[in-house]
Amino acid sequence: MRLALFVLLAALGCAAPINRTVETSQTPQPPVAKVIPHELQTHQETRIDPYFWLRERGNPDVLAYLEAENTYADVMMNSTSKLQNELYEEMVARTKEDDSSAPYLQGGYLHYSETQKGKNYEIHHRMLPDGTQDRVVLDENIEAADSPYFAAGVVEFSPNDEWLAYSADRLGNERYVMKFRNLNTGKDLPEEVRETYYSAAWSKDSTNIFYTRVDEANRPFQVWRHRMGVTEDQLVFEEKDEAFHLSVQSSRSGEFIFIQLQSAVTTEYWAIDANQPTHPPLNVRPRAQGVEYYVDHSGPYFYILTNENAQNFSLLRAKVTQISEPGAWETVVAHDPELTLSNITGFEKFVVVEQRRNGITSLQVKWHEGRESSIPFSEPSYTAGLRDNFVYDTSVVRYRYSSLVTPRSTYDFDVTTNQTTLVKQDIIRNYAPEKYTTERVFARADDGTNIPISLVYRKGARDSGPAPVYMTGYGAYGISYDPYFSSSRISLLDRGVVFAIAHVRGGGDMGRNWYETGKLLQKRNTFTDFIACAEFLEKSDVTNKDLLAIEGSSAGGMLIGAVVNMRPDLFQAAVAGVPFVDVLNTMSDSTLPLTVIEWEEWGNPADRTYFDYMLSYSPYDNVKAQDYPAMLITAGLNDPRVQYWEPAKWVAKLRTLNTGSSPLLFKTNMGAGHGGASGRYDYLQETAFEYAFVLGQLQVQSAK
Repeated sequence: MRLALFVLLAALGCAAPINRTVETSQTPQPPVAKVIPHELQTHQETRIDPYFWLRERGNPDVLAYLEAENTYADVMMNSTSKLQNELYEEMVARTKEDDSSAPYLQGGYLHYSETQKGKNYEIHHRMLPDGTQDRVVLDENIEAADSPYFAAGVVEFSPNDEWLAYSADRLGNERYVMKFRNLNTGKDLPEEVRETYYSAAWSKDSTNIFYTRVDEANRPFQVWRHRMGVTEDQLVFEEKDEAFHLSVQSSRSGEFIFIQLQSAVTTEYWAIDANQPTHPPLNVRPRAQGVEYYVDHSGPYFYILTNENAQNFSLLRAKVTQISEPGAWETVVAHDPELTLSNITGFEKFVVVEQRRNGITSLQVKWHEGRESSIPFSEPSYTAGLRDNFVYDTSVVRYRYSSLVTPRSTYDFDVTTNQTTLVKQDIIRNYAPEKYTTERVFARADDGTNIPISLVYRKGARDSGPAPVYMTGYGAYGISYDPYFSSSRISLLDRGVVFAIAHVRGGGDMGRNWYETGKLLQKRNTFTDFIACAEFLEKSDVTNKDLLAIEGSSAGGMLIGAVVNMRPDLFQAAVAGVPFVDVLNTMSDSTLPLTVIEWEEWGNPADRTYFDYMLSYSPYDNVKAQDYPAMLITAGLNDPRVQYWEPAKWVAKLRTLNTGSSPLLFKTNMGAGHGGASGRYDYLQETAFEYAFVLGQLQVQSAK
């Protein structure tokens, strides 16, 4: 493949962009979805949904419409085919295609995964600690075979190193089939378990494995136990409350198997003695509405992060044998309104707490006897978290680190010597980090709140006034959008584009209150925060409205849908990936996957207060006659999280009401789900398509 030489935006030469405006005399007419009025009645109010029929997955007219939209998008993007190929080749050229992960110790073996040039999926290896007897235990490329979609789910090795439980999704609907491989022979047992989800845990003697099953709404609601060689599995636990989903996992010590139940605002844990897998689970702490707690085992203790009387969470512990006794729980870290505790990992003699202050993550080591230390980080903004710590009795903690300019790096930190060792850093070809810089700036929201914006760009890109900006955001579920490295993004930076992350409310970026003030009846803060960030970048001369493109996916796609309804004049282009845009209708239909679980995030429209509030921002319900920016919208036909018809209906309605002439493109992956293409090369093709659309709309000159 040809390696493109990157130049700054000011350099000569430009790629052929898709036209900013659609000239009907030169371009094909977009598909038109037929209108079939459907009445929806709630609270004595009648609404007409003209595109409700697009929910009919088996209707040939639905599939024909989706295919027609795909064809139209491809035709409209045909003029960018050279740029797409150029972007794709750049992305591949930066990738070390033959690569392997940092080996980690689990059981009696070192494990690692590798990628090979030309292959989409990972190959899993294990070898003896001295590096001998290296064997492939799972080749995802072989498992994928001719499947257009493949995603590995569970990859769990038994404690005795004899068995591998692994699962696969071949449709993108997040329903997995689990199989069992004998690691001595490399052969799979004939038995398999269908309709499983993401988690599984072995008993300590490796004779039993616990796994989860999903209901008709794709909610993991049961824990089952499979005994090796026995065909009939046993139901261990069932959660009947549709607001909760569950998962199962082993403690790092291997002594316990935890069943975690979770709604949007409440959690509960049950523990199974891993040495006695047929014994019933025991409740760690009874659930209480609105109280979240998270458990891990460390030495003689159970440690718990909880938000009970502590919005940003406190850390407690109790002896394993005394958890049900009054007064057994003692405080290890008291609540601090400026410090959010986000995760805990237990080792034999200490725990590691992931915490966040002013939006920046830190890792704190806390020994049982009270002393503590911090893992040091040198950059002012970054992403860090523990990874691949399968050894319980150890003094070495492994974590993964990256920033907007630093590639993903794996480190070992010795808690006894406070020494940090770089184990591996991703090799990014044709990349020199010193050529790029990052900033953290703040926009002022309508209510006076300061909203952080992370920026990264190539040095010099802002020297000549307003620059093209690609701004993204999410803002939901308390999930933090931390600054992370992307090798694909370099193709934008090297064309003079500034990449921005708007850390809007609804996420967890600035603490628990940041989440609470961006959900339910305060959800509109998420959208107005994003608008404030756009206005700030324009007023501060970082960019202007002709040079600003925005992006968001899933709940972030809702964000994009809401802000283009509210302030379409601020943006030149928008990309909405698998967007959750038919909020009111989806939250009103309890038969759809995940709806009941989501009520504590968005509200239940059966309550008139929530109905009216959702109606005020739901992107599909608020499309109106106005000029919209250029838009690229995507969907996955098999997506169980955001059904394909949400973006399909939204596009159909936009086509009828958009008074502008900017292009509106809609692409449905007919063989994938929520995450898009599963293979790494296929994913890069989709990224190149997206980037080509954005660069075309911003009229960014191409690299030579």
